[in-house]
Amino acid sequence: MVSDLFSLAGRTALITGGSRGIGRMIAAGFIAQGAKVYISSRKAEACDSTAAELSAGGGRCFSLPQDVSSVEGCRALAAAYAQHESRLNILVNNAGAAWLAELDSFPENGWDKVVDLNLKSPFFLTQAFAPSLRTAASKDQPAKVIDVASIDRIRPNPQETYSYQASKAGLIHLTRRMAARLIADNICVNAIAPGAFASEMNRAARDRAEEVAQMIPARRIGTDEDMQGVAIFLASRAGDYAVGITIAVDGGIAFGSAVL
Repeated sequence: MVSDLFSLAGRTALITGGSRGIGRMIAAGFIAQGAKVYISSRKAEACDSTAAELSAGGGRCFSLPQDVSSVEGCRALAAAYAQHESRLNILVNNAGAAWLAELDSFPENGWDKVVDLNLKSPFFLTQAFAPSLRTAASKDQPAKVIDVASIDRIRPNPQETYSYQASKAGLIHLTRRMAARLIADNICVNAIAPGAFASEMNRAARDRAEEVAQMIPARRIGTDEDMQGVAIFLASRAGDYAVGITIAVDGGIAFGSAVL
């Protein structure tokens, strides 16, 4: 029924980087739609605190702290999750990092840290959770993988965040490649490319919202509901026929601007 298109009742989700920013927005949206949500982040105290806050209104949110910047960390998170659940309906690969430095002084560790977390980890997290996703998946109710990329993969950011922009562009193509393989297992893989949302990573949008808004065709930064709406669409029955796509949620910066 149409009334059930966006329901996540009876589904379980895991969101990396879920203790703050976009990950927290998505977690709150999923919980509001009836999902049971596990959030993970590198800092255990922040992860525990957010899980408690999101559960306060009667929702079900659980903390699974883990650093997923290495393959071992990805596998450890999957093993920890398996201690609680045998199946996973929705995996959101949201954990990410950025590094700003001029071209002539951009360091190797700034490249490796960002590319490992933003590009390598989504692949190995999906690999590690594939058994749980396959267990949950069916033709009538596919499992979902949602990669959180960035509009920086579409349109270069003027800041010198070389490894960040490269990693997010790579993540989009990785999303399409994984989608082509995993749809055979009734797992839909898609991506979201956010624009300006207030977060620790996007401090300009957080601290100078009105100034940043003047550079956006929609003349505002993104809200929690803007991010939740597209994430819920992809995670729910409404998005079951979406495979390998990337949705820009940016107020028109990437595709709604006439400025070259």
